[in-house]
Amino acid sequence: MQRPRRVLGDYYQLLLRHGLLADQTPLRADLGRKVALVACDSQKVVPGTLFLCKGAAFKGRYLSDALQKGAFAYVSERPYPEGGAAPCIRVTDIRTAMGLMADLAYGHPSAALSITGITGTKGKTTTAYYLKSILDAWREEEGKRPSAILSTIVTDDGLERRPAKLTTPEPLDLQRHLFHAWSAGAEYVTMEVSSQALKYGRVIGVDLSCAVFLNIGEDHISPVEHPDWADYFASKLLIFRQARCACVNLDCDYAGEVLRAARSCPRVVTWSQRDPGADVYASQVRKEGENLRFWVRTARYEGELLLGMPGLFNIENALAAVAVAEVYGVPREAVARGLARAAVPGRMEHYASADGQVSILVDYAHNGMSLEALLRSARAEYPGRELTVVFGCTGGKGIDRREGMGRAAGALADRIILTEDDPGPEEVSAICADIQRYLDPFGKRGEVISNREEAVARAILDCRTPAVVVLAGKGCETAQKRKNGPEPCVPDGLLAQTVLARREGR
Repeated sequence: MQRPRRVLGDYYQLLLRHGLLADQTPLRADLGRKVALVACDSQKVVPGTLFLCKGAAFKGRYLSDALQKGAFAYVSERPYPEGGAAPCIRVTDIRTAMGLMADLAYGHPSAALSITGITGTKGKTTTAYYLKSILDAWREEEGKRPSAILSTIVTDDGLERRPAKLTTPEPLDLQRHLFHAWSAGAEYVTMEVSSQALKYGRVIGVDLSCAVFLNIGEDHISPVEHPDWADYFASKLLIFRQARCACVNLDCDYAGEVLRAARSCPRVVTWSQRDPGADVYASQVRKEGENLRFWVRTARYEGELLLGMPGLFNIENALAAVAVAEVYGVPREAVARGLARAAVPGRMEHYASADGQVSILVDYAHNGMSLEALLRSARAEYPGRELTVVFGCTGGKGIDRREGMGRAAGALADRIILTEDDPGPEEVSAICADIQRYLDPFGKRGEVISNREEAVARAILDCRTPAVVVLAGKGCETAQKRKNGPEPCVPDGLLAQTVLARREGR
């Protein structure tokens, strides 16, 4: 299906209506000329492109390249000498302008879709996969194609399927994916919405049927992300500005503040494991092999559900998906089928030795809140076992994670191995030394093994059985971000299986 082709005047009027024009001087340009493409990447320019000059790292030569390839006008917060005689639409806020223009360029596709936006410090990806599994079980019954998902792991919009680059795509990419989902007949889109996406306007123009708020904890606090926790929390709460329904976890910290913000939505649906007054309430949680069973009560039904994944903390994510299913009127049978068969790459993957003496959990937990929940769950689900955790922290950003993850490991693990996890511009040894400061108060010493493959091997081969080994932070990722950029690496799940085979052979 072809996307709509707008004329330059439509974009100019859009910016004028939203008070974004920095210069009221009449634009010397053919406002009736059709815009073939709106782009911010000079590599994608085609003749007839309206080019956006975006980002702190933007250079005038990018504009020059775009004009040479056929761009005929550009939008920017300032004129560039390299722009020559090309019309410049000067704006006060290029990020807001880009969000609005992207939405217009693709014909406001969110109006024709049921879109669920999920935000929170932990659990976004898992909840997104649970919800997609439920929706797909429902749509399968009705003979319809699967729903779309935009997640940290994968982008699958019905026409494109590829590994994700960002948790939430930039506006032009995001609107393209939504247009594809509509074109493909996906009808439902489940998307993760990061605090950065909310703060910098990536989701401007997207109508959300449901805005899901999972939880809030300290994360992404750094000079290049959020300057402080207040900015992080305020950014998360922005998700309710564009939603018809809010789904809120009553068990999360600051639930009162979250609910106050959520009441800007016409409808609010709550879930809880503690408050029987919640719209979706769970109780009687129990482990059954590597699955979990729990009793749930909603406004439409009550009964037992099975979650086909371990991790007691995942009940919170399952309830979020059930709450959204309530909003959409998904039948109980489809909810049950979807949760029973739900699987999330790199999240609570479980591997065990043939003799059952070593259990390995692979999870993406990459901040203090997530790691604490993961280790507490491992303690509860594998009582009496030695608990080993392997983790590291990113370099150059998210510095606060070192304290949170260090304290979680210090409080809950018997054995700690510190290793690489996207060290970027920093030395692994320096990051590990920083984490060690937060282990010291617990009298714990982290063994530093910089090479992650070797760290995983030592964790599994040298554990005292019976044991549970937690590999945290990387999940199913296949690249390490080092000083010279991303380098291929073996995902933790495959590492675990390889080392278990070595152990069996030994």
